[in-house]
Amino acid sequence: MSIMCNNHKSILTRALSVPSAKSPFEQTTIERRDLRPNDILIDIKFCGICHSDIHNAHNDFGNGIFPMVPGHEIVGVVEAVGTEVTKFAFGDRVGVGCFVDSCGECEYCLRGDEQFCTKGVVVVYNSLDYDGNLTYGGFSKKIVVKEDFVVRIPDGLDMDVASPLLCAGITTYSALKHWNAGPGKKVAIVGMGGLGHLAIQFAHAMGAEVTVLSRSMNKKSEALGFGADHYFATSDPATFTALAGRFDLILNTVSANLDVDAYLSMLRVDGTLVNVGLPNEPDKYNVFSLVMSRRSIAGSLVGGIRETQEMLDFAAQHGIAPKIEVIRADQVDEAFERVLRSDVRYRFVIDMSTL
Repeated sequence: MSIMCNNHKSILTRALSVPSAKSPFEQTTIERRDLRPNDILIDIKFCGICHSDIHNAHNDFGNGIFPMVPGHEIVGVVEAVGTEVTKFAFGDRVGVGCFVDSCGECEYCLRGDEQFCTKGVVVVYNSLDYDGNLTYGGFSKKIVVKEDFVVRIPDGLDMDVASPLLCAGITTYSALKHWNAGPGKKVAIVGMGGLGHLAIQFAHAMGAEVTVLSRSMNKKSEALGFGADHYFATSDPATFTALAGRFDLILNTVSANLDVDAYLSMLRVDGTLVNVGLPNEPDKYNVFSLVMSRRSIAGSLVGGIRETQEMLDFAAQHGIAPKIEVIRADQVDEAFERVLRSDVRYRFVIDMSTL
């Protein structure tokens, strides 16, 4: 099967697509647009698997456009550049994250928060670009992206390891930075998965005192190895009593619904519970849990392009790297099932040379 777009000139490339919600992946051919003056053609080497890829492929949020080519943790090598490209050259190691275009003119774009573009950011897949063409993600061999939405992979990061940083890394880094994780701050990380194990490393490198809150004790040694100072099991009710009023910031990285009031009870006055995981169902909480200690509930998306580059450079400088399992293209369906069973430590990355 081939998936075609509306462009008159295009570049054909192999891809993995889901023809409908919850369908198995199929190998197919898609079209990428021909290079415009400010475009870069990237030969994709690796692409990570994010839980949101599963949400979208399963149409959990009800906005799926099919056939769909997921993937927003894209790392590769520049294969060709448009005539006006100045930032990158043939052979450069580069990455592409969650979005590939924005208006460039609104207040959020101008300050480097393209993810909040008022016109509507163009997501790397399952989105319509400003010409009305459906976007396809990184479960493919090649992609064409405007140079302003491409980041450079530092020499200190291996390409497969860099891949999950383009979503999981920037998601946690941006939230921790925005809520001032650093020296003198007590930060709790809820969940010890793909997002959580990176959040621990970033918070530690920023200088915060880091506590991990996980369902069981079976990941304690790994958490301490990633830089955590403390580790508690949330399956033990005594944990919530022992940690009452302790944290300045709690970063919730899990995609399941929590007992929000119980977690709010662990915040200090003026503390904030920041959500970066995406549960399918709405959360519930008691407003008294907020007002009695001037606590806040917040959410955070990814970061802008400048912040993503900053995060990559920070990770290379501090030796921060996700723990990954590299898989073949024919193992993606199995990988999706394993993510849903929490059977991965801690991030799957597809070797696109196997497609």
